[in-house]
Amino acid sequence: MGYGQEIMLIGEWARLHFTENPGMAFGLELPEPFGKLILSLFRILAVGGLIYYIRLLQKEGASLGLLCSFGLILAGAIGNIIDSAFYGMIFSPSGYHHHGLAEMFPEGGGYAGFLYGKVVDMFYFPMFSGHFPDWFPFWSNKPFLFFRPVFNVADVAITTGVISIILFHRGFFSAPEQTPSLETPSETVVPETKTSGNIIDDILDESAPQKAD
Repeated sequence: MGYGQEIMLIGEWARLHFTENPGMAFGLELPEPFGKLILSLFRILAVGGLIYYIRLLQKEGASLGLLCSFGLILAGAIGNIIDSAFYGMIFSPSGYHHHGLAEMFPEGGGYAGFLYGKVVDMFYFPMFSGHFPDWFPFWSNKPFLFFRPVFNVADVAITTGVISIILFHRGFFSAPEQTPSLETPSETVVPETKTSGNIIDDILDESAPQKAD
């Protein structure tokens, strides 16, 4: 597919739309020349920390659902890292300024070096469009489109994992219940003794041999 080319899946509102994300979510970018490198390194460190944390959850006996939710987030993050790491090394430039299809393994090399590639997005669902009403603040009478973002499989995995944790594992965010300390002294129960009221009789009763049951 050429850059910006679309394939209709279901009517006009479900499409495959080829585009490339040069930076973070919603097309945000860090300033160059080191912005892309800093972003890629941060993603790698975040993935390493997430793997370590999932191992801790596993050792603590976390539920399978919670582990799967974090696993989806981890898989999505790794997927976007793979695009950033290798996509620019494999393909020739594509975009509005480069007409035609990108070439795989071009003779002069790809359009970017290691960790400087762009992330490919392809799912597009412009379900409906319209205009904001007159009373709407800031965007009065301006056109809107729902759903505008273009995303990929990795984004779906990350979003699904986050939503699953929020909806089905809310106990993960609550503080653990405190259990009583084992060192807390317990009350000693003193057995009751019967007395006859006569000191001499009591002494004799205690000194007398007890009958076996």
